[in-house]
Amino acid sequence: MIEEDLAEDHSPDERRHYDRSRLLVDVSFDGGDATGVASTQDISLGGLYMNTQTEIPIGKTLALRIPLGGRHVVIKADVIYSNPGHGVGVRFHRLPDEAREIMERELPAP
Repeated sequence: MIEEDLAEDHSPDERRHYDRSRLLVDVSFDGGDATGVASTQDISLGGLYMNTQTEIPIGKTLALRIPLGGRHVVIKADVIYSNPGHGVGVRFHRLPDEAREIMERELPAP
């Protein structure tokens, strides 16, 4: 994924509020007719990119189940970037406190 693909008019500093960590895990996603398992590429407290051949449109809300620290974090997220046949970038809704604590503890340093 190329940085320029994610936003045309914004610098990376304007788009990203959190540092991304490299994390490769299988994430279950459910968005009604868009359901499956995808592998993450990177993740932050603000969102993640997942590799999937499933075509998921921008604006779709997904429920994600992310394995971290021997537990599963369940988070709602909106698709903000779609590369059909390759993957999607999602922005998390407000993280529950427990999910935030697990992610802060378990995500590798960027």
